[in-house]
Order: sequence, then C-alpha cells, then structure tokens
Amino acid sequence: MRPMGLTVLVLTERDAQDAPHSLAFDAPRLVIGRGEGCEVRLPDPSVSARHATLRQHGGSYLLVDEGSTNGTYLGDVRLSPHAPRILTSGDRVRVGRVWLELRLTVVPQSSSPQDTRELALQLVQRALEAQGEDAGPRVVVASGPDAGKQLPLLQPGVPVVLGRGHGVDLALDEPDASRRHVQITRKADQVWVRDLGSKNGTLLQGRRLPPERDIPWRAGEELRIGQDALFHEHPALAALAELERSADEPIPEEAVIQAPADASDPGLSPPPEGSTQEPLSPEPPPTPAPIAAPPRAVARAVPPRTGWGASDVLVVLLAIGVLSLSLGGLWFVFR
Repeated sequence: MRPMGLTVLVLTERDAQDAPHSLAFDAPRLVIGRGEGCEVRLPDPSVSARHATLRQHGGSYLLVDEGSTNGTYLGDVRLSPHAPRILTSGDRVRVGRVWLELRLTVVPQSSSPQDTRELALQLVQRALEAQGEDAGPRVVVASGPDAGKQLPLLQPGVPVVLGRGHGVDLALDEPDASRRHVQITRKADQVWVRDLGSKNGTLLQGRRLPPERDIPWRAGEELRIGQDALFHEHPALAALAELERSADEPIPEEAVIQAPADASDPGLSPPPEGSTQEPLSPEPPPTPAPIAAPPRAVARAVPPRTGWGASDVLVVLLAIGVLSLSLGGLWFVFR
C-alpha cells in the first residue's frame, strides 16, 4: 500500500464548473512560497519568497512558518516562527492572504516542477484577466499576409497546427505555407515548434528548422513562414517574474482575510478512514481571498508644506543680498 501523500488546494473564487487549483505530493518536505523553486508557488506579494514548509511526520505532515513577513495561519491561529504544528486532513491554512486546503490522500503521481509553474501562471493570468487584461499565452503574426492573426495557446501539452489546409488551428493565407506547416506546443513557460515536413521550410531566427523535430522557441525569437513573421508572447509570465522580484507586501494588522467557499471536489480522494476531522462549514464567507495581480506603481500624494524651511530662509537671504548690492550700485552712480 502506498504511503499517504498530500494534496494542496489553492482556494480561490471560481466558476461552478471549474476544478479547484491543486497539486499533489508524496515528498518528505515541501516549500510554500512566492519564489521560483517552491513546490507550492503562490504568486501573491503578501507571500514571502520562502514562506512555510510542510514536513512529513509518520503518516501525517507538520506545518512550519519559516519567519515569513505576514505569518502562517492554521485556521485562525497564527503559528510562531519555526514552531511545527501537526496537520489533519482538511485543515485550512493561510499564507499571507492566500488560503490553502491540505488533504492527506494517496497520491498516485507526484506533481512535477512544470505542474507547479503552470499553476502559478494560471493564477497570475486569472488575476490579470479579472482586471480586464488579456494575459494568456498566444502566437501572434506580426507581419506578412496574415499580419494581425493570433492563436491562443490555452492547453499546456496540447499541440496546435498552423497551415493553409482545412482543420488546422490557425489558417494561413501565406502562399508558401504548406497545408500542415508547423506544430506548436506550450509546456508551462516553454514553447516548442516542429516543422511538419513543409515544402518551403520554416526559419527560426534565420535558421531553417529540421523537419519533424521539436525545437525550443524562445520569447522574442522570430519564426518565419514565407513572408509571415510570427512571435509568441505570454503576459502572465512577465507578471510572474515581476512578482518574484517584488518585496513582500505587509498586510495591515486589522485586515480580515476570509477563505472562499468550500472547495470540495468529488474528483479528489476523501479523508482517510478513521479520521476525526469535523465536516467543513458549507456556508461561504462573504469576502474571498483572491490571488493579487502584480504590484503596480502607485502615485503618492505630496502633503502640503507648512511653515518656513531652510531652503526658504536661504532664498530670502539671497534676495536681500542682491537688493542691497543693487541699492549700493545706484548710490555710487548718482552721488
């Protein structure tokens, strides 16, 4: 029998048909934080780069705050830094302003670093789209007969095909394009391109692609099909990098951060038999805790000046000196 692992659900407001954002692990130690390399990466400025850890302890896990700026909460109780607390299946944990639900489950396959990064990108993309920004990954035709056309790369790991034929994902009018010219696949923040044996070939940064081989296509590189120049962009990826570089955002002590509604999902394993876990309240709290969008520069109001400063006194003295010299000059001329 496989040992118990841990499923981590990120609690955000979501549509009823959407599955909750989740990752599953059977590792002995997991890091929760905003920085790259964390097993549970939460792109919110209230989360420290290395916020908390989860440590396997027998058939359960321990939760440890790693000296974070805004603290780690087990329910409503703030944990003391570096003081472990044992978890039970179904516990809700808050790191910064982000709520998680932790479930002890049998994990058939542990999430990969690529899964972690993909989840972080999805969370950032959703936050940006909530602000009215189009943040999804896409291929854009910058110039040529098909200039202005775009193709979203929505599903990671699912290839899309460009060409002049029917049934392709992006139909091209470029006469040198083959019916099925290239295949493009996104995996988290990486994009791969494959020439499908096209008649006139495909150029990447001026070099012809070998047929039927996946080649990495980096951001900013030009992919050329005939006269069509294509690029790919991912606004959420740039925002994720910005979040990683930003300083921790302190949460005011008086702030009340409530968890979103129950994230129960029948597709996830229930708590183990014999668990004494109390059922979670079905009543949704009034205010969800979203993933925040990347910080933007905020103009700060300049308070009005009152009283005389040192610079004011200096200006007045200079003015008096100039006036005195002028009067002295006039007296010398007309005496």
